[in-house]
Amino acid sequence: MAPPIPHLAVRGSDGTLLLCGPPSCQESSAFQRDERQGKYMTFSSDGALFAWCNGSQVSVIKVSTGDLVKSFDLPKTTALEFSPLNKVLATWQQYTSKKANLQLLDLQTGACIKAFYQKKVTGWCPSWADDESIAVRNVNNELHFFENNNFETIANKLHLQKVSEFALSPGSQPSKIAVYVPGSKGAPSFVRLYQYPNFGGPTSALANKSFFKADRVTMLWNKKATAVLVTASTEVDKTGASYYGEQTLHYVATNGESAVVQLPKNGPIYDVSWNPNSSEFCVVYGFMPAKATVFNHKCESVFDFGTGPRNAAFYSPQGHILVLAGFGNLRGQMEVWDVKKYKQVSKPQAEDTTHFSWCPDGEHIVTSTCSPRLRVSNGYKIWHYTGTVLYKHETPSNKELWEVLWQRFPTGTFPEKAVKYQAAPSELGSTEAKPAQAYRPPALRNKPQSAISKLENKSDEAPPPAADPAPDSHVTSSCGDPETDKKIKNLKKVRWLE
Repeated sequence: MAPPIPHLAVRGSDGTLLLCGPPSCQESSAFQRDERQGKYMTFSSDGALFAWCNGSQVSVIKVSTGDLVKSFDLPKTTALEFSPLNKVLATWQQYTSKKANLQLLDLQTGACIKAFYQKKVTGWCPSWADDESIAVRNVNNELHFFENNNFETIANKLHLQKVSEFALSPGSQPSKIAVYVPGSKGAPSFVRLYQYPNFGGPTSALANKSFFKADRVTMLWNKKATAVLVTASTEVDKTGASYYGEQTLHYVATNGESAVVQLPKNGPIYDVSWNPNSSEFCVVYGFMPAKATVFNHKCESVFDFGTGPRNAAFYSPQGHILVLAGFGNLRGQMEVWDVKKYKQVSKPQAEDTTHFSWCPDGEHIVTSTCSPRLRVSNGYKIWHYTGTVLYKHETPSNKELWEVLWQRFPTGTFPEKAVKYQAAPSELGSTEAKPAQAYRPPALRNKPQSAISKLENKSDEAPPPAADPAPDSHVTSSCGDPETDKKIKNLKKVRWLE
């Protein structure tokens, strides 16, 4: 049986639509484009259902047929989430003191199971175990556990000094939970791992890791729920070395082991990503040009990618390919690596990218430029990982693109395929990283050269006479280190002026 074709949901100022692809990316015949402005959209974890809010109502459909499952008269909804088995739809709207703004809706009957007051949108949705046996909410720094979607009764509580963050483990029972308690009055911060429902005192913890230098943390479970990576950050670097504050990375395992991950270059930790095989993780870190290193579960370096203009790492869903990328204030260079051979597959470039995500098939990627992060040059591209652009959509200049989202699928739907090194065929070609050019504002990047020249040559002064070109001036050379390249380039400028 052939695997299914994933859908891509697109939300913008001209409405919400579903594309059927890749690589063709035709508009889905089962879904009629909703031309009202979409406030939020999401797929269920198995990809069977799609929900969106258009400022008038919340609608839930079956992706395969487009049939309406339920609609809810909740026009102010700004966030949506399905429970793992599609029994409950959670909705959130802006908090007011007059009405409970977090609603848990029964997708079979349409009834409201329970409504809560939830002030912040951060962490608004309950965290469910994959089998929905438990759900967790953080209420005034105390964790409340509910069992089997009975939200009328709190089955268990976990109260430490002040739990500010928690992360529920993925996978089957028994569920585990990682909790973070910030330090105070000279006491260190700590992360503890528990197995539900064993919360009886410090000795009941599976693991405990304490540390200073932490104003906030992010906690990331691996897929097998055997370990958590904790990135601890301070708002300010007291040494003055970094604008980003200080970060440290800690490994905490459910067998009680813990360690500080030793990173051999100083500077920020930009990204941490688990391989879906749960035995390795990749860290992007250090002052630019940043290093990227893969570590094993003993926190030993497995492979070092050297330095480059990058600040993000993305494993394919099957874990066989790793993309290192430089987005945001970097120029959008992507390095695609075969994880088993640690061999580079391609090096495409996607300038002005604000979003990147792998298609569940492990073959395709979407990059997009979305508002409000960037107001100009909105659009998205579907790529093959070999660097080829298969589909490209440019949003009209009078419209905005807000979000693109892949349909989700159960693990194992798409088996791992052998890594290809030959670029996939496409009429749009590939976008290998281009030689460095003069900076151009985003608004001018897609203009014809003549228009840019007019803007650049508005001055009445005559241009300086052209110097005799050096014999190798057409060759763009690089030593591999952007900082060194910059120094060489500046030195050449000085020589030219002389």
